[in-house]
Amino acid sequence: MQAVGLVVNPERPAALALADRAAAWCSQHAISVHVAASEHGLHPTGAVVVADAEFAAGVDLVLSLGGDGTMLHTVALVYPSPVPVVGINGGQLGYLNAFEASELETALDRLMTGDFSVQARTVVECVVETPGQPTQRWFGLNEVVLEKPDSGRVVRLEVAINGVAFTTYAADGVIVATPTGSTAYTFSVRGPIVSPTARLLVLTPVSPHMLFDRSLVLAAEEAIQLSVIDDRSVALFVDGRRCGELGAGARVTCRVADAPASIVAPSGLGFHEILKAKFALPDR
Repeated sequence: MQAVGLVVNPERPAALALADRAAAWCSQHAISVHVAASEHGLHPTGAVVVADAEFAAGVDLVLSLGGDGTMLHTVALVYPSPVPVVGINGGQLGYLNAFEASELETALDRLMTGDFSVQARTVVECVVETPGQPTQRWFGLNEVVLEKPDSGRVVRLEVAINGVAFTTYAADGVIVATPTGSTAYTFSVRGPIVSPTARLLVLTPVSPHMLFDRSLVLAAEEAIQLSVIDDRSVALFVDGRRCGELGAGARVTCRVADAPASIVAPSGLGFHEILKAKFALPDR
């Protein structure tokens, strides 16, 4: 390893302390530390500040120091580069993180010797077409969400799969989740838990005002089109980032993106073992 990128949650003192520890470790091992220019005020002493667009190209791996939100931000910053992203938990649950804060130096020792595995995680591509406006494109590691912007109302979304009409949802919202995102928002509305290395998408309504309330698990080759069919605007979120409001006639197409995200997993731990540990599941 010659260079490591750091992305830090500025609102967590524990994450800022992790950044200082990581920078000290890198200094001891003659490894340069790179930070993105947009990460204001989060530059450890001696760090190399680079433009966001060049951040991923100059590093061997990127450390995400914080919780799951920081991990999502980090992936968005480096995607579609194949540079591995390593999560060090400086937050709470930290389901996406491979290591806890107490393991930082040990984790870096392991990473330097190659004692880790990289998982290719499915990314959802979201293409937004609005009449009279330029087409927009977003990518998410967890999910795309279309939901009501205000309480006391529902949204109406016409759903087609591969261009063939499926049904119209009247609901608080609709989630299109990746396998990684199956333990995020869609988990809270009782969607299925999916092995994170699978290549598929899960379509789940949020509080539907209709009899059909089941999730759909769709193959990687299938595209989901969601169209706004009345004058009630719909808020669009990608991995928790609000990307705007959509009016009547807008269409969102979701599919599995061509390039996966590269996420480091701890060696020797399988998906089910991590799931059990994070949710403190008993043996029996």
